[in-house]
Amino acid sequence: MSDQNSVIVPPAKNVQGTVRLPGDKSISHRYAMLAGLARGKTVLENFSTGADCASTLGCMQGLGCKVTKTETTVEIEGLGLELHPPQASLDCGNSGSTIRMLAGILAGQSFSCEMQGDESLSRRPMGRVIRPLSLMGAKFSSAEGERPPLRITGANGTLHAIEYKTPVASAQVKSSILFAGLLAEGITSVEEPVRTRDHGELALRAFGAEVQQEKNRASIRGRQPLHALRATIPGDISSAAFFMCAAALFPESSLVLENVGLNPTRSALLDVLAALGARVHVLDLQEANSELRGSLKVEAGRLKGTTISGGQSAALIDELPVLAAIAPYTTEGIEIRDAGELRVKESDRIATVAQSLRAMGANVEEYPDGLRVPGNQRLHGAKVDSHGDHRIAMAFSVAALRAEGETEILGADAARISFPEFFRMLSAITES
Repeated sequence: MSDQNSVIVPPAKNVQGTVRLPGDKSISHRYAMLAGLARGKTVLENFSTGADCASTLGCMQGLGCKVTKTETTVEIEGLGLELHPPQASLDCGNSGSTIRMLAGILAGQSFSCEMQGDESLSRRPMGRVIRPLSLMGAKFSSAEGERPPLRITGANGTLHAIEYKTPVASAQVKSSILFAGLLAEGITSVEEPVRTRDHGELALRAFGAEVQQEKNRASIRGRQPLHALRATIPGDISSAAFFMCAAALFPESSLVLENVGLNPTRSALLDVLAALGARVHVLDLQEANSELRGSLKVEAGRLKGTTISGGQSAALIDELPVLAAIAPYTTEGIEIRDAGELRVKESDRIATVAQSLRAMGANVEEYPDGLRVPGNQRLHGAKVDSHGDHRIAMAFSVAALRAEGETEILGADAARISFPEFFRMLSAITES
């Protein structure tokens, strides 16, 4: 390894061992925000170690909540549904989850405040939350193109319920509207074109709110009080995806991942890996706060190929980069469609995946909404630029394990956004 911004990944011979993952990012964000709206002290074990979730905690502190953090536990003293006006702009860092979902909570407050982020976040579109929250009565001003920084003026007790159909399936947007609905008068409903992860709905229930779900529609009655929670957050399956895909590449591999979140709206990866030919076993299954969790054992099989499209693309939006990265090692390749959302993530992930695969010698066909990566390709070590995107850095560290020669991941420090322990854990389970 060289400096913090560049990591050398050598080829591996095998993947073996046991991994216990940091807490799920999606659940950590939502629990931290709702803890601020609850009465009493919420205690969260195995909170995400990523910088994105630290940004959410910083924002909740800025809004008047007392936050105490140790290595594995976060305690948050909630204020109830009315937060305090911040003394400065709220810094969301690189976190689209923070700025979009917290906007829903700020829409129902009695003050104005600003949310801003880093250079990458400042390029990401916010119109998809500005529009529904404006319909509810909040007021927004933003940079050109509806981009951060966002200035939000809350509706000051007059936020009203809406029935809203999201034009693009997005769990962040859905949670933002439901969080605003908690603070509004009446019943707020959100309907999506395809079902997305339901961590927001389950988190609201865990804190004591009633939420109705039917197919792709979720509804909440406003002004329900929330109570504090004590919970252990399951391991992040999107982080587990990198290790699962690594294990799938080697014939003699055997990897156990402990205490992984297995929410049905997030576990499509298990089906895709099984369809490709990997052997995935759920060793135990438990439920806490309506979230399923369990341990997984992953062993390799002969990887075939698959097409990912429609609702499956929405369900796998975080895992698509690593699936594309291992596609050259399958026999039939992988095609990804209906995933235009990838172009407005931390980077244009369709373009950066294609660029990275080509740098390693692969043929790739790029589409506006996805790409096709043929199988039976040999990759060579190369310099791969993460473009500051944590999932690109990690995905191509996995691709590098089967490449010929060493691969240098430029901008590898981006992994700290979601998974600071990634390179240490990857090194611990790979045999060179």
